[in-house]
Amino acid sequence: MAENSQGNQVLEMSNGENGMGRIEIAPEVIEVIAGIAASEVDGVEKMRGSFASGVVERLGKKNHGKGVRVDLTEDGIKVDVYCVIAFGVSIPAVAQKIQDNIRQALLNMTALQVDEVNIHVVGIQFETKNTEGDLVPEV
Repeated sequence: MAENSQGNQVLEMSNGENGMGRIEIAPEVIEVIAGIAASEVDGVEKMRGSFASGVVERLGKKNHGKGVRVDLTEDGIKVDVYCVIAFGVSIPAVAQKIQDNIRQALLNMTALQVDEVNIHVVGIQFETKNTEGDLVPEV
């Protein structure tokens, strides 16, 4: 963990013996990778975001890091995921799949080992039928 010239926190990776330069990964990149990996799991309905991220999405920009917080500490990388799960699925099984998917995606894309992937289930998404018989997500 280090700071770049703009004072932002970044994760420096050792580049081996080739001497070609250094690699820096911003925590926002890890958030995006983890957010996409979590939302790909069956049973995850949506990720929790802030009011600002909801407004930005309504304006047409997708926020892939929504619902993910990354802490870079001296002990390692800690990822917290806040998500809404579909009604009727096994929460422990879905949470385990989210953890596995995030760990694998980060390992494949960045070669980083994550120390903790904490899943916070902040809601359950129910589905109801409308008058035509179609399933409509309940808010």
